[in-house]
Amino acid sequence: MSKQKSGHEGTVKTDSESSTLPPDTPTSRASGPTQEHAYARGPKITAIETVVPDDVMPGLLLLRIHTDAGTAGGEPLIGHGETYYIPQAAAAAIHDWMARRLLGADACAIESHWRFLYERCTAFGGTGAELRALSAIDLALWDILGQLTGQPVWRLLGGPVRSRVPVYNSCGGPFYGGHEAERSQISGSIGWPGHGDPGAPGPLEDNWMSIHQPGDLAEELLAAGYRAMKLWSFDRIYREKGGRRIDWEDVAEGVAPFRAIRERVGDRIEVMLDGHGFFALPAALRIARAMQDVRPLWMEDVIRPDCPRTIAAFRQQAGVPIAVSEMLVTRDAYRTVLDLNGADYVMIDPTWVGGISESRRIAELSDVYNIPVLMHDCTGPLTLFAGLNVTASVPGVCYQETVRAHIATLYPRLIDDEVTIDDGHIDLPARPGLGVRLLDELFTADRPNYRISRAE
Repeated sequence: MSKQKSGHEGTVKTDSESSTLPPDTPTSRASGPTQEHAYARGPKITAIETVVPDDVMPGLLLLRIHTDAGTAGGEPLIGHGETYYIPQAAAAAIHDWMARRLLGADACAIESHWRFLYERCTAFGGTGAELRALSAIDLALWDILGQLTGQPVWRLLGGPVRSRVPVYNSCGGPFYGGHEAERSQISGSIGWPGHGDPGAPGPLEDNWMSIHQPGDLAEELLAAGYRAMKLWSFDRIYREKGGRRIDWEDVAEGVAPFRAIRERVGDRIEVMLDGHGFFALPAALRIARAMQDVRPLWMEDVIRPDCPRTIAAFRQQAGVPIAVSEMLVTRDAYRTVLDLNGADYVMIDPTWVGGISESRRIAELSDVYNIPVLMHDCTGPLTLFAGLNVTASVPGVCYQETVRAHIATLYPRLIDDEVTIDDGHIDLPARPGLGVRLLDELFTADRPNYRISRAE
């Protein structure tokens, strides 16, 4: 049985903790007894750290799970994870509740931990901060197993099914997920998709360019190796007028960037629309019918997915392929949409649905319906690497989302390796585990949102 120390009390460290955990930092205590379970033969979880990198991406929660094992090179075995949105709530779920299950437990009992924690999440609907917290934990446990075995996670999942992962660029700017002060000065974004100004002219300002210079942006992306791009061209209309109705003038404004891209580069680049769930069914149908002649690869989340029958009605009348949805976060929700023939593509965010474990299950469910899968990432780097590992091991996944502005400006401040796009693809991660590590300097006790829970 393991316990957590509270407040500023002393802690008992393992040898592997001594060089990696900040000394004399506050630790958390769970509000109830530690959960005992039967799995006790693998490396033991000795500590759990979380931090919110406010100066880089304030919506991101970063996680490290420490164990009493070491790698072949002698380094402590540490798993890395993340999730996005309301990070302090997810951190509270981890330290105040889930740590009771994990501290002192077998780090390799991934399915056992997932099932235990998920079943207790269902008391709150099985979604929200609890599921995001579980997602981050699941990534870290898979990362530990990969490092322990010396294998990339995709190989442990049965891959490879491909040698490279096809990607596209989602046209967000460099400050979409960045620091609040930077966003307010540069783009006016408040961290909600579609609620900020599209930015201003400048390097990697893809949101602004997709509206004002879409042909130039398409050529720039082709030169950079991308073969597909996703636009947010209806966000301004929703922000200023709402989504219950839309007039033809606004429809024409939203479709205009797509027409400009087709006129400039023809079919050399695929185009997609992200509607961020803003529009009611009649408005969404107007948009879809106007989009038909620009031949989008898909339209995504033009309406919210909270009513599966409305999604199905939209898909049946839209006349273009429909992707559903990063906003779905449970397998049952995906199954309901698939049963109603509501999707041409299924989109999964691995750090919102329950991690790599649940992403693979949803992808396999979609394969039963012969519906291809898209992996979502408009957030942090480990979401991208989790998606790459799933895509490398599941034949039905056909695209991984990327934001080149994040790759170039934010990810280097978070991870220890770079991401390279070549001819519209990313190579499979080669390093054991997820294939990348969070930077040690992010996990320091002087950060205001740093928390640590330790086994006694």
